[in-house]
Amino acid sequence: MTGAASEGSMLVVQLGGLYGLWLREVKRAFRDRGQLIGGVSRPILWVVILGIGLNPYFRGEVYGKATFVVPFTYLQFIFPAVIALNILFTSVQSAVSVIWDREFGFLREVLVSPLSRGTILLGKVLGGATVAVLHGCLVLLLAKFADVGLTWPKVLEALGLMSMLAFALTSLGVVIANHIRSFQGFGVFSNAVILPLYFTSSSVFPLDPSLSRAQTRVVYPDWLVTVVEWNPLTYAVDALRGALIGFNQFDPRLGITIMAVSGVALFALALYEFRRV
Repeated sequence: MTGAASEGSMLVVQLGGLYGLWLREVKRAFRDRGQLIGGVSRPILWVVILGIGLNPYFRGEVYGKATFVVPFTYLQFIFPAVIALNILFTSVQSAVSVIWDREFGFLREVLVSPLSRGTILLGKVLGGATVAVLHGCLVLLLAKFADVGLTWPKVLEALGLMSMLAFALTSLGVVIANHIRSFQGFGVFSNAVILPLYFTSSSVFPLDPSLSRAQTRVVYPDWLVTVVEWNPLTYAVDALRGALIGFNQFDPRLGITIMAVSGVALFALALYEFRRV
């Protein structure tokens, strides 16, 4: 009985610590005005300016009738990708708290507490992922402007996908933060990861769905098609498109599978490196 009671009390301590660390990450993010401004301005810039600006170039003309490359306007096509963009930036940047806590001694104090390193890392990752999902939800407020019809089943499916994506990307941010000691270095290196990851995910342009895989490699540079196909974010964006506008370039199950595997693998890698701190 004593052993069971001890295990029960330890579980309570771990859960309490997990909640405390999660809440700290969320509160810190909401107090950061720069992050909030970025979370609002980024989707407006991409949806309103880029979406409207490139919309005319996203269509062709057949027998005098305008047709779109895919059966959607560019605003509709890019809308799920902007959600992924907001989550990508917020998730990776939230991991800068690891450097902050290391720099100012908070991490050292937490590491000598009864909390396991897995609990500490999970609290930080869940906190960053929660904030990233909320930033993704900011884009949903522009759905009517982008002419994307939302229903509760669509929103709930999208929230599930957004949560999986945010968890994986926040874990990736922690992996980066474990290798970089300065705030400046983290910002430069994380952007060097974020931008190529995003632009090679078929987020702002589609690989023509009317072409076969062999034809695609003729129309587009072979190396570009390979990078797009090997980019895990490609399938996350595609899954979000399937949930929100009903358009998939790949098997819908691939997105869920790849996000789940990536989340587990990146968290395991982050935990392995975090235990060496």
